[in-house]
Amino acid sequence: MPEARHYKLLINGEWVDGSTGEEVAVHSPVTGEIIGYYPKASKEDIDRAVKAAREAEEKYRLMPPFERAALMHRIAEAIDRNREKLARLKSLENGKPYEAEALPCVDETAENFRIAAEDVKRLESAIIPSRDGNKRIFTFYRPYGVWTTITPWNFPTLIPSETLAPGLAAGNVIIFKPSEYAPLSGLAMAEAMMEADLPPGIIQCIPGEGPTVGDWLVSHEGVDAIAFTGSDRTGRIIASRAGLKHLLLEMGGNGPTIILDDADLEKAAELTAFGCFYEAGQVCCATERILVHKNIHEEFVELMLEQARQVVLGDPMDENVTMGPLCNEMTARKMERHIADAVEKGAKLLYGGKRAEGYPTDLYYEPTVIDLVPEDALISHEESFGPLAAISVGEDDDDLIRLANIDRYGLQMGLFTSSIRRAFYFADRLRTGNLVINDNTDYWEPHVPFGGAGGTVSGHGRIGGKYTMLDMVYLNTVVLDFMNVRD
Repeated sequence: MPEARHYKLLINGEWVDGSTGEEVAVHSPVTGEIIGYYPKASKEDIDRAVKAAREAEEKYRLMPPFERAALMHRIAEAIDRNREKLARLKSLENGKPYEAEALPCVDETAENFRIAAEDVKRLESAIIPSRDGNKRIFTFYRPYGVWTTITPWNFPTLIPSETLAPGLAAGNVIIFKPSEYAPLSGLAMAEAMMEADLPPGIIQCIPGEGPTVGDWLVSHEGVDAIAFTGSDRTGRIIASRAGLKHLLLEMGGNGPTIILDDADLEKAAELTAFGCFYEAGQVCCATERILVHKNIHEEFVELMLEQARQVVLGDPMDENVTMGPLCNEMTARKMERHIADAVEKGAKLLYGGKRAEGYPTDLYYEPTVIDLVPEDALISHEESFGPLAAISVGEDDDDLIRLANIDRYGLQMGLFTSSIRRAFYFADRLRTGNLVINDNTDYWEPHVPFGGAGGTVSGHGRIGGKYTMLDMVYLNTVVLDFMNVRD
């Protein structure tokens, strides 16, 4: 284990100590040891960052798009150079298996900046016809200005890049608040970004707790817009504190996946298990609820048990390990609460269901399979966020649709079937922002729009390539009358 490093805050292009003079220790869920420290920020630090952002924004928004695109490519190259360092830190701070999960996440982080570099070149203005022959009407996309990006701990560089890249490419400046549960990865990412010789103040990084640092940023009158990824509970608080600021919210889900009786069951079980246990289930679109047609219920349960037995829990730096520990205690406790509630209400615990013994910390949680989960169980209505395969039975297609739609979420769902007709019957009736057919609910590509369905608590706006960029700019209309124009 390397010596724990003392990180600093990034404010106005400089790495500085917090004005409180205090530091916060960060413990690894893998070993339990302290792996680093970050400065505890004050309201004064936030005020300095916002002031610097406002000054930087005046000039940066006028930088030509192709120059901003070149900056994004330089950031991507800097992240590539720091690939192994960022991935190792993710594994230590977050518990991700190094080869299978941490390295690919860093690669996709860099890819988001490359995508944004190209998208901004195609952020086209337009000329709108006028009923007045002496007038020309133009529309332009303009950056909102100063953004705050608040991100969770489960993908501590990838999720930030989903708004940092399109936001910066479009001419915004951003104050980035990494989660207090994975602050070092966010700070290390900001260090890599600064290797790209960025103008001071366009990106600043201040980790800290939501009720203090997060709230100071969200409610600050100098901040124009807020991007948040996390729980719907925190999203509601942010919306209530933000006033009239523009909001981009990507919130939770519990990944209902439907297995029809005409599906390839072995393939469906393999892919569904990946959706359950990838990242130890700590993904907003993880497969948590598995809704199985009654005709194939028993067979599918046995196949899921086979998949769960193949999961190798352990040290994320071991290349043979397929699942690391949970990131924090609150997630482990939620798993325990949800499983106990389901069993109390009649569900059958078939595999796992508890913290594993013999590991450096008690955050290593067994892959869990639980069957016959009732509709009133917490698992059926909340986000468990752990390595959980919770199986329920549906009588027919319409009953499966009803079960999928009973909760308040609508982020991403899955469906396994060999029938195109049935596939679109479900697609037309499932209340979800995204539906993955014949693959796991974790499937996504970085240029694809991702977000919640209307009327759900999974957020509004879209994450993914140009769709995020369009959420981070506003449309400006300019009307020109030629009557008194000389040249």
